[in-house]
Amino acid sequence: MSQNLLVTDDVSFQAEIEQRPGVVLVDFWAEWCAPCKALLPILGELADLYAGEVTVAKINADDNKGTRDRLAVRGLPTLILFKDGVEQERLLGMTSKTRLAALLDKYLEA
Repeated sequence: MSQNLLVTDDVSFQAEIEQRPGVVLVDFWAEWCAPCKALLPILGELADLYAGEVTVAKINADDNKGTRDRLAVRGLPTLILFKDGVEQERLLGMTSKTRLAALLDKYLEA
């Protein structure tokens, strides 16, 4: 796992994600979720590629039910893109590095 990939939880989510300026991509995942595991290397690559521009974070949905429920995460993996603490877009399921990079670029340019 990339050193640039932030691991967050119910306790720190607000401070690390919702109060962070700029673009933040959060992955809601679980240990039992095969697509979540397949997405991990892509997120690591993006965290490295966009280091200093975008925060890429993971939160275990099973261990952090408060945040999961508050944000109405119903399937895994769910990726939520925040900009300046406000949810902008949400993706459900496995996706490509190309699609995620295009999403990040869209909000970096905005």
